[in-house]
Amino acid sequence: MVYDRREVKRSRYAVAAVFAVHGAVTGSFATRVPWIQDHASVSAGQLGLALAFPAIGASVAMPLAGGVSHRFGARAALRGLLALWTLALVLPALSPNLLTLCLALFVYGATAGMADVAMNALGVEVENRLNKSIMSGLHGMWSAGALVGSAAGTLAAHLGTDARVHHALAAVALTLLGVVACQGVLDLRATEDEEPPPRFALPPKSALLIGAIGFCAVFAEGASLDWSAIYLRDVLGSSAGLAAACTTGFTLTMALARLAGDAVVDRFGPVRTVRVCGLLAAGGALLVVLAQNTALAMTGFALLGLGIAIVVPLCFAAAGRSGPNPAQAIAGVATITYASGLIAPSVIGTVADATSLVTSFVLVTVLTFGLAALAGVLRTSGRTTAGKSGTTGGVAGSATGEASVAAGGAGTAEAHIPDHRP
Repeated sequence: MVYDRREVKRSRYAVAAVFAVHGAVTGSFATRVPWIQDHASVSAGQLGLALAFPAIGASVAMPLAGGVSHRFGARAALRGLLALWTLALVLPALSPNLLTLCLALFVYGATAGMADVAMNALGVEVENRLNKSIMSGLHGMWSAGALVGSAAGTLAAHLGTDARVHHALAAVALTLLGVVACQGVLDLRATEDEEPPPRFALPPKSALLIGAIGFCAVFAEGASLDWSAIYLRDVLGSSAGLAAACTTGFTLTMALARLAGDAVVDRFGPVRTVRVCGLLAAGGALLVVLAQNTALAMTGFALLGLGIAIVVPLCFAAAGRSGPNPAQAIAGVATITYASGLIAPSVIGTVADATSLVTSFVLVTVLTFGLAALAGVLRTSGRTTAGKSGTTGGVAGSATGEASVAAGGAGTAEAHIPDHRP
């Protein structure tokens, strides 16, 4: 199906709204984790185990999204998968014990991953047709949605609202918003001669190095989000308020950088942008390691956030234009980034226990230097221009010469785990 440029532009805004809805679910969940822990009567260690299940569920389910899009078309698939994700928000708060909480979080992560797959795939398809960078801005909308969801969750927690009530109301509202937003996305469908993508397949070689860049960025993000406040408190003796403000500032920095990142990418290209961002992030991480006071450490975390903010969106965009099978490439990059988000907090903690928290962030510094070193792999073929005919299977599993993208990979990794970091 051929779309004119105005329709593609409208689809861009619709996909942006989808990203915001997806992020709002994450923010709504994250703020009520303490309530969920108390309701399920689980210890800190048991909660840590349960919070691994969203990443496990996402990794298992993500390869299935390509087949769903192939069968039902991009719009219907995204509408259904997003609705499953928004409705899955109610499950964790209903869990009375560890077993049911693990099962609920597995479903929560599985639906998050599949919806993440579909929206990132459509985002890359729209980017290709517009022939301009939009992925950073889309992930910025995810961050904005997460902040809104977090704010609403913080208010609900402050008022003492039962999380079951809060999440039920949020799920209904976000499901309705998601359904409306999905009406405006491109309704791409597979042609009759296109075979469905494999349900499970190893990532192609084209995805491995791109995924390595995403791994470095998401590891640094997960380490900073989960450990920045503890770093300021334990290493530098900062107050609880300043420690919390550091984490909030890091999140805001990433969101603002993503919203502004597309203009930078269009001006300088993805390779040069990631090289500079990698050096900026490495400089920030090094400043954290060397900081002797709170102000320098907070500055370092801010620079770290600026440096890594747009890397993952560019990885998904590059995967969607790489190799003979974009679907598998996106799925591979998504799986690698989700895995990074899963292991980063525990690796930081393990290294800190064995040595020190400062040494843990030496590891983060090394990985962020890897962004600059590997940036060249983001140099892929040019974007698809809008209006070309025959681009029907981009999100349904095709591997056309126009570099259409299939709904076989995700984001959030940032997927933020347990929030699914797109």
